[in-house]
Amino acid sequence: MVTVYGVLALSFMMLMYLFEKRGPLFVLAFAVGCALSSSYGFLSGAWPFGAVEGIWTLVALRRWSIVRTELHGGS
Repeated sequence: MVTVYGVLALSFMMLMYLFEKRGPLFVLAFAVGCALSSSYGFLSGAWPFGAVEGIWTLVALRRWSIVRTELHGGS
C-alpha cells in the first residue's frame, strides 16, 4: 500500500508541476504534492528522499506566495 501511495503522490506532484503556469492554485497543489511525496519518502524508509521533498515543499510554498502576491497587485 505504501508503494501505491507513493506512485499516486508522485503522479499528482508531477501533474501539478505540469499545470503550474495556469495559476497560483496549481502552484499550491504542487506544494501539496511535494508534501505527500515527502511523507511517502519517510514512510518507505527513504529519509533522504523525504527530506529533499520536504525542502521542495517549502520552495513551492514560497513560490506560491510570490505568485499569489503578484496576481493580487502586491509588490
